[in-house]
Amino acid sequence: MPRLRERAVDAVEIMDDPHCDAETLRRTYANFRYVNAVVSGLRHTYRRDIRPRLSAATDTSLLDIGSGGGDVARSLARWAARDGLRLTVRAIDPDARAHAYATAHPPLPGLDFRRALSSDLVAAGERYDIVLSNHVLHHLNGAELGALLVDSERLSRGIVLHGDIERAPLAYLGFGLGTWPFFRRSFIRADGLTSIRRSFTWRELSAVAPPGWTVTREVPYRLMLCWQAPAVAPAQPAEGRRVHA
Repeated sequence: MPRLRERAVDAVEIMDDPHCDAETLRRTYANFRYVNAVVSGLRHTYRRDIRPRLSAATDTSLLDIGSGGGDVARSLARWAARDGLRLTVRAIDPDARAHAYATAHPPLPGLDFRRALSSDLVAAGERYDIVLSNHVLHHLNGAELGALLVDSERLSRGIVLHGDIERAPLAYLGFGLGTWPFFRRSFIRADGLTSIRRSFTWRELSAVAPPGWTVTREVPYRLMLCWQAPAVAPAQPAEGRRVHA
């Protein structure tokens, strides 16, 4: 097992290579839904943080940053529809291969995919009620992480939820053993182990989180980096205001 004392920021995932095998990459995207069902904690995040913000009467908007093959965005759209709640989901990823895979599936009401960066949406003045990402933080260096968090604050008028893996020996061993019999014809196992090596610990992520952001530990070996938009005080009625000379 490799040393996990520090982030392996120079390690590169195979699927990030623009020249990696296209069919193996396609199978990797297809298998993400099985892996995320076990390790992402997405269902719990939906029940605890997202569903209470949704309504059957009015639309709530959600932005999924770095959506990859689109399994997270599709799951959220389906769960909200099954619960009779109105949720519009925009999923963005700058990778043309991920965008092509995501858009090759049958469309879902209220869900759209766009090939874009978070900075593109900021420049366009877009805002969303909920902004989230899944397994994106470990891909970023310090400057990129800072830029993402600034963009997230500008894009969200409600809550931001960035979930990722926490680097730990047991996480590495557990993922390695748990995926050994499976995913042989994809990049899931190799890239998953690289992802763990690149990931933050709770202490590391807390140290770089800007003011107003909180980091919590979740099961299994997950971190949630959160931000809540400041509440806007209601305007006082004209007759209730004091005028100072």
